[in-house]
Amino acid sequence: MKYIANITVMPLKELLDPQGKAVSGSLHNLGITGIQDVRIGKHIILQIEAPDEATAQALAQESCKKLLANPVMESFSIQLSAGA
Repeated sequence: MKYIANITVMPLKELLDPQGKAVSGSLHNLGITGIQDVRIGKHIILQIEAPDEATAQALAQESCKKLLANPVMESFSIQLSAGA
């Protein structure tokens, strides 16, 4: 069966996000007010062929831990759905 894993990788909350800080400053300079914090991350979509949802979830998890996210600096979340 095919599954779609939508993965969001974000910098850890405890760490500075220089890219987010730059965007926040630029928004302020453009006169866009009310935005208090900006965090920049990655959105990754995996198409997974697996016999069941648990196996697909495990494959997505392993992919994140081994390659897609740096656990020292980033956290990740996975949203899994059945593919077409």
